[in-house]
Amino acid sequence: MTEENITTNSAKAWLLAARPKTLTGAAVPVMIGTALAWTDSLLYDADAFSWTAAVLCMLFALVMQIDANFINDFFDYAKGNDDSSTRLGPLRACSQGWVTADAMKYAIATTTVGACIIGLPLILFGGMEMLLVGLVCVVLCFLYTTHLSYIGLGDVLVVVCFGIIPVCITYYVQLHTFTWQVLAASVACGLVTDGLLVVNNYRDRDNDRRDGKRTLVVMIGANATEHLYLALGITATALGGVFIAYGHPLAAILPAVYLILHVYTWLRMKRINHGRQLNECLGQTARNILVYGICVTAGLLLI
Repeated sequence: MTEENITTNSAKAWLLAARPKTLTGAAVPVMIGTALAWTDSLLYDADAFSWTAAVLCMLFALVMQIDANFINDFFDYAKGNDDSSTRLGPLRACSQGWVTADAMKYAIATTTVGACIIGLPLILFGGMEMLLVGLVCVVLCFLYTTHLSYIGLGDVLVVVCFGIIPVCITYYVQLHTFTWQVLAASVACGLVTDGLLVVNNYRDRDNDRRDGKRTLVVMIGANATEHLYLALGITATALGGVFIAYGHPLAAILPAVYLILHVYTWLRMKRINHGRQLNECLGQTARNILVYGICVTAGLLLI
């Protein structure tokens, strides 16, 4: 899609800026947290589960993901890191002129406030501590692009923000507690989602090194990154063994489908090694995340 056929600040421009393919990373942890809460509520207190709270968690996660994408688009543009002549990933809205900088700043404010408004009613289900959770999410959303991704902490943030926080909090607003099963599931989900960032930074490693962006890939090198990508999938699948102890063997078995796809993507990633063709692996990784979420969720619900 070229700049000529996209009208500035048009609906098509905003759709591209929102990066809908990344929304699987936001939806999957809420799916898993909701499935865990639903199955446990049947065992302990069926009346405790609220579909309203579940929907609010999902909407908050999706809007925060779009907010993060807008923030990333704007600040990378402002720092001059989105040079279209050297960029290997999908083109970005601000750098291409599809969305003006002023419009993007307004959109960031709107989505940030919108996410807070959506999340505010969760206080009724999870208590006043939800205010702190929401504040942490907003702060980390900004810190990722502006600071943390430049010092090799992006992967840690992904595990926390796309695994531990959404899975655990989605469960907590329903049953007001945690279990070892929930914690293991949250870490596994974060590791699976981190594969998306690993492929992204693997593709951009030369440009990031030139720009002084010290991602984990830049720090450990391409060969170690390939091993890391494979290890993320294996470790996440192995952590699913905890489901067996809690009476959900299918939630441990079905993710084998994800692991097969993950290994296939890893082999393709190694074979391609450099260039824009790695965007294919990025798309496959997003698909794999969704497959993982469906497998775990189905395994939990089929009781």
